[in-house]
Amino acid sequence: MLGLLIRRDLKSRYKDSALGFAWTLIRPITQLAIYAIVIGKFLGAERGIPLFAIYIFTGLTLYTLFQEILTAGTSSILANASLVKKIYVPRELFPLASAGTALFNFCVQLAVLLVASALFGNLMVTTDLIYAVPAVLVVVTYGLAFAFLLSATNVFLRDIGYLVEILAMILMWASPILYSWTMVRDTLHAAGLDWLVTLYTWNPITLAVLGFQRAFYHNSLHGLETPEHLGAQIAIVLFTGLILLWLCHRVFRKVQGNFAQEL
Repeated sequence: MLGLLIRRDLKSRYKDSALGFAWTLIRPITQLAIYAIVIGKFLGAERGIPLFAIYIFTGLTLYTLFQEILTAGTSSILANASLVKKIYVPRELFPLASAGTALFNFCVQLAVLLVASALFGNLMVTTDLIYAVPAVLVVVTYGLAFAFLLSATNVFLRDIGYLVEILAMILMWASPILYSWTMVRDTLHAAGLDWLVTLYTWNPITLAVLGFQRAFYHNSLHGLETPEHLGAQIAIVLFTGLILLWLCHRVFRKVQGNFAQEL
């Protein structure tokens, strides 16, 4: 059933489109070009970050996965209101299907990243590749946790979907995607705000992005530092995320019986 929902979501997304699934490639490539030229060249963000286009695309690839799970998951119950009202389908399948669709798009975007890395001479196999798996698990875990909680809340309070889109945009700028973690650390340290460095670094998305960058961008080879105990920190936020996922799923199951009536 989950596979059917994922396939239906993918087909409906590109229904009646002349280019079809090609849009899964066009969108990230366009996004890469815009950020690399506007943010990198015009605003000068690329200074101090070698291969800036690869750097930002690495972070965007992972963050887009989180963003899609969160935003599509939040609206998944409302988007499938006709099914929820007419037949009994385990309600968890709808946020899970959104996550499955996001993972498909992520795989496509990852392929684009690997090809771009090869073209720029940045594709290499190192032991840091091991960071990729927990980094992906962190964003999927937190994305699903909030998708369960917010999709249920969105049934009763329809403004949640709009709020999530704004928060997702803010969170992207609050993560080391368009700038380096090193820059944030040095700037805040110079201002005597070491506590804020700690708070910023322990953001689960920040740690996941740093791990993913270490796996595919190879920060150390380009002179960009990462937290000293990055692996342990990712493990801690992943464990915390699993607990959060369990709690959010319990809340979802408690209120799902009222979905059909509210819809």
